[in-house]
Amino acid sequence: MITPPRAEQRQHSDTRHGITRNDPYHWLRADNWREVMADPSVLPEDIRVYLEAENAWYESQFGEPTKALQETIYKEIRGRIKEDDSSVPSPDGPFSYYSRTREGDQYALICRTAREGGDETILLDCNAEAGDGYFGFGGAEHSPCHTMIAWAADRNGSEYFDILIRDVESGKDREEKIEKAGSGATWMNDSRSFFYVELDENHRPFRVRRHVLGTAQADDEIVYEEKDPGFFVGVSQTQSRRFITISAHDHQTSEVWLIDADKGGAPVCVEPRHENTEYSVEERGGTLYILTNDDAAEDFKIVTAPLADPGVANWNDLVPHEQGTLILDIELLANHLIRLERKDGLPRIIVRDLRTGEEETIAFPEEAYSLGLVGGYEFDTATIRFSYSSPTTPAQVFDMDLETGERVLRKQQEVPSGHDPALYETKRLFARAPDGEDVPVTLLYRKGLKLDGSAPALLYGYGSYGHSIPAGFSVSNLSLVDRGFVYAIAHIRGGMDKGYRWYKSGRAEHKTNTFTDFIAAAEMLIEKGYSAKGRIIAEGGSAGGMLMGAIANMRPDLWGGVMAIVPFVDVLNTMLDDTLPLTPPEWPEWGNPIASTEAYSRIASYSPYDNVEAKAYPPILSLAGLTDPRVTYWEPAKWVAKLRAEKTDGNPLYLRTNMGAGHGGASGRFERIKETAITYAFALRCAGLA
Repeated sequence: MITPPRAEQRQHSDTRHGITRNDPYHWLRADNWREVMADPSVLPEDIRVYLEAENAWYESQFGEPTKALQETIYKEIRGRIKEDDSSVPSPDGPFSYYSRTREGDQYALICRTAREGGDETILLDCNAEAGDGYFGFGGAEHSPCHTMIAWAADRNGSEYFDILIRDVESGKDREEKIEKAGSGATWMNDSRSFFYVELDENHRPFRVRRHVLGTAQADDEIVYEEKDPGFFVGVSQTQSRRFITISAHDHQTSEVWLIDADKGGAPVCVEPRHENTEYSVEERGGTLYILTNDDAAEDFKIVTAPLADPGVANWNDLVPHEQGTLILDIELLANHLIRLERKDGLPRIIVRDLRTGEEETIAFPEEAYSLGLVGGYEFDTATIRFSYSSPTTPAQVFDMDLETGERVLRKQQEVPSGHDPALYETKRLFARAPDGEDVPVTLLYRKGLKLDGSAPALLYGYGSYGHSIPAGFSVSNLSLVDRGFVYAIAHIRGGMDKGYRWYKSGRAEHKTNTFTDFIAAAEMLIEKGYSAKGRIIAEGGSAGGMLMGAIANMRPDLWGGVMAIVPFVDVLNTMLDDTLPLTPPEWPEWGNPIASTEAYSRIASYSPYDNVEAKAYPPILSLAGLTDPRVTYWEPAKWVAKLRAEKTDGNPLYLRTNMGAGHGGASGRFERIKETAITYAFALRCAGLA
């Protein structure tokens, strides 16, 4: 191909609050998008022609010319992965369950042995189930009687899952099948039925149904139905296994209902929802343990409540709120309460003995690291499992005996091609934002790097939904770092890296702080000599892809390249379309531009698609998925089409749409590495190192 494709401009306008906007690429949104999610073959021909033309342009100008480099990077990353690997077995009654991978396999095996070891039983071989097309594994839950597993699969990336029930002894699936459901199944304790989430016509999880084995899906009882389209529902079980929990939630408000896991019955609400109040529930000995931000506990606290009368009037503080110490998660065992916290930007685990009230802290001395709880099946146990890694230290999994304090290293991530942590440097620096806030930035680079601005840098950011990017180990990043890159993560507002306040100051009316924090991080890298203007390649995906579109509009001069992965770039149009799966639940995050003129104007002021201008832009790569229900394919397609028409530079602009995948990209662990190799080849090319 000699020239890039140009999308046709078709007249389309939309008037809200007396404001009319023209949208000449609106036609790229298929009217039958619901059908396309389930069956990509029904995509209208004119849209398919355009997407395939963009794919052809990408392939001719970038894919084929960098094929050898991509293959080199792919082999490097794959060489750092132990292909025949296994998770640490997790005990449950007479068995221990785990997953493992075989050399060359794309997908995992779900397995078990007797608790004390012995012959392995392969419960599910995902490689055999995957076939040749897309295969999204939604997990496998064994029944309490250990004779069945309920497992889920998505066959096209749309996140519509089928749930099947496999008989362990025969290795065959029962005839019954749950179609177009969420990914999980939660068993009743008698193993005769399970709960699952049903999706509505707009792909929203809105109902919980109970399936009795041996009956048709059409006969499944409706246990709970959410009337508010802004709330999604989920179903799980307390660690004690005494209750099934149904949660209804958006990003800032939640409500929990309990069902007796032995007897069933109608769900009982713990506490009716209150706007901007979140809570989750565990149970021990007839007492509920609740993690909540109620009563202005911005960084959350833990309260207890009697099961007989669990409403907020009876909530009593067990772990009081401490400003600046964010409680991220709790695990409740028979005699211990374990909480995962973040303080001063770093995680730690606190173990409380519920018999004595004594506490112990698990933390590590590195400047930046990742720490997480690894949940198990059992309640009456004194063993917890946690994971640890840092940008220089491969992942480790520990078991800790809570009675003796003994830690046992159960697994150390192996890097078959070799890894010497002493060759690398990890730093935690702070960038000063325009309003005076200090933004944490985690760096990884080879020791001996000259801080003279000559090094290229990849700066990664997300900054939405309270999601924090952990400072963990990645076998992929080394392919850039070993070629002289600084790999940097900007822990910007919109995440919760510095507590819940950090999240609140990066959403809704404060959203632009996310963008200016990221720009400040780049300017700090330049000021301190880690890189230079035009040598920083920015990367973000999903809501982080919106960040990429915003910073490309705001400061195009800073970037040597921008990589926007499944980017949420058509923010205003999406928030105006209440038929889309995520729009109503997203209004608390961004604002509701349908109801509010203020929200409309605010989103319009930064929405990347709406703010593309006739000016020079850096090189841009965008990756998309045709069946993506989270960031629909037309968002990056419209954005790239408008950029092609408006930008005044000659820099590369590529759109690659995976015509058979969704939000997570290609399925299969090795196919995903190929997509990473694409982005790294682009970064290296932008830095002149291809």
